[in-house]
Amino acid sequence: MSSLLKKAFLNAKKESRPALLTYTVAGDNTKRKSLEILKSISEYADICELGFPHNTPIADGGQIQTSAYRAIKNGIKINDVFSIAKNFKKSKKNTPIILMGYYNMIFQYNENKFLDKCKKSKVDGIIVVDLPYPENKSFASRCKKNGVNFIQLVSPTTSQIRLKKIIKDSHDMVYYISMLSTTGGKLKVSPKKILERYNKIKNQNKSKNVVIGFGITEKTIKSLKKADGLVVGSAICKEISKSIERRQNTVTNVTNIVKRLKNKIQ
Repeated sequence: MSSLLKKAFLNAKKESRPALLTYTVAGDNTKRKSLEILKSISEYADICELGFPHNTPIADGGQIQTSAYRAIKNGIKINDVFSIAKNFKKSKKNTPIILMGYYNMIFQYNENKFLDKCKKSKVDGIIVVDLPYPENKSFASRCKKNGVNFIQLVSPTTSQIRLKKIIKDSHDMVYYISMLSTTGGKLKVSPKKILERYNKIKNQNKSKNVVIGFGITEKTIKSLKKADGLVVGSAICKEISKSIERRQNTVTNVTNIVKRLKNKIQ
C-alpha cells in the first residue's frame, strides 16, 4: 500500500528530522474553528491526527478530555468528524490525516459504513485505542482493503514475541506509547530510556515508521528527535483551552506552538 503517510516520513527524512504529528479533537471548540486550526497547523505539521470526541476517553489525560467535552457540548457527532476531514483534504490533499478513536464508537456506527466514510473522506489512517493486537487483525485487514492504514500501538510492556508479530502485521506506521500513563503526563522516564526502547522496536524492521507519543512537549521534543516521528497532542489542546479562556485567537496561538515545535526538530 503506497501511501501519503510513507511520503510524509520520507520527506522528513530528506530534511534529516523526525516527522511532526499533531493531535487535535474534532470540533474543538467549534466545527468551523477546528477545521481552521487543522488547515493552519498543517503548514508546519507533517501529519495531522484528528480525534473523535468521546465522553469516556480512557487513554486521554485532562487536556484532551477537556477538548473532547467542549466538542461534545457543541454537539459534534461522527459525521461531523468526517466532514471536517473531508473539507481539510479538499485544500490539503497532500497532508495525511489520521483519525483516532475508540472501537465501541465504530461498532455502533457500523464497521462497513465507517470504512466507507473513511474512504470517501480521503482518510489516510486510523488509530483505535481500545482494539489491541491480535483482536484488531480482522478490522486492520479490512482497513487495508479500503486503502486506510491501521496503526498498531506498542508500549513499554509489549513483550518481544508480541512485538515481533505486531511489527510484521503493521502497515505504514507504528505508534509507540512512550510511558504507561494517560496522554499529557510528564515524562516519567528519561528520553534516553525512551529512545533505547524505541530502537528495540525499530530494529524489528527498519523499513517501518515508528512514532513516539505521550508526554511530548516543547521542552522534551528536541531530546527525542532521533525518532521517525513525534506526536504532540496535549500541549496543543492546552493552548486551545488557554486561548478560549483568555479570549485570544486560537488559530494563531496554536499555529505558533506548532511552528515552535517544528523549529526545535529542524
